[in-house]
Amino acid sequence: MAIPTLSPARRQYEMEGFYLSPKPLLPLDLVERAILGMDALRRGEYETGVPPQPSFWKPGDDPQKLCKIEMPQVANRSIRDLVSHPNIGKLAAELTGAEMVQVWWVQLLMKPSAAHDGKGSPSVGWHQDRQYWKVWEEGSELFTAWAGLTPVTEEAGPMKFIRGSNRWGLLEGGDFYGQDTESQRQRIRLPEGAVWEEVTAVLPPGGVSFHHHHTFHGSGPNHSGRPRRSFAIHLRTERSRPLGGQRQGLARFIDDPAYCPVIFGKGGEPG
Repeated sequence: MAIPTLSPARRQYEMEGFYLSPKPLLPLDLVERAILGMDALRRGEYETGVPPQPSFWKPGDDPQKLCKIEMPQVANRSIRDLVSHPNIGKLAAELTGAEMVQVWWVQLLMKPSAAHDGKGSPSVGWHQDRQYWKVWEEGSELFTAWAGLTPVTEEAGPMKFIRGSNRWGLLEGGDFYGQDTESQRQRIRLPEGAVWEEVTAVLPPGGVSFHHHHTFHGSGPNHSGRPRRSFAIHLRTERSRPLGGQRQGLARFIDDPAYCPVIFGKGGEPG
């Protein structure tokens, strides 16, 4: 039997732990509608009548605070259309070889631009997503599609991935909310022979990056003069299972397609 040849995109994802779409994956009209939906959620307006899940950020909070809203797709139809777009599912399946790809959690992220004095725009500390995803059994295939809605330039505080860190396992020292990223990086003890190589994820509006749940990533302050808008779309394949088969914590909605749509293949797989 012939061994199937992996696509260049899949080889890069498996070796480096991330992949950037070479061109926008999402239609710009959908991106524009999702931006309007994002602003509506920030004002506390929920088109569907269903609010997001309790979140780090709430309407009325400091506008210079990182805006992070959990499960925004249940509150706005344009956001749901964006996070469930079939282009994301198709590329996710190519990168992983999956037969099924499901959205299992979503976060709206809006990073404000720094003030004229350079202050007021937060960083996102170096971290591995897996350290926050303990509700999934060891070995589950979990990853993230990160969709940019505005230009993600060098000045906008883009994400940075650490090349090959998907093969390091889960390490100590990661912290999403860490602000002193340099001292934080010094506390992360790398495996013997590993090299810390940062790759900047510059994306156009509608561009999407994908990263493995062990891939270290973080981002610096936004100095672009405009908010950096994005959605972190957390995905799983049929090769995943909630811990003990329980629907709890971040896995509590996986049987509800209104929250967790299957965006490639068919639903109903075990787990």
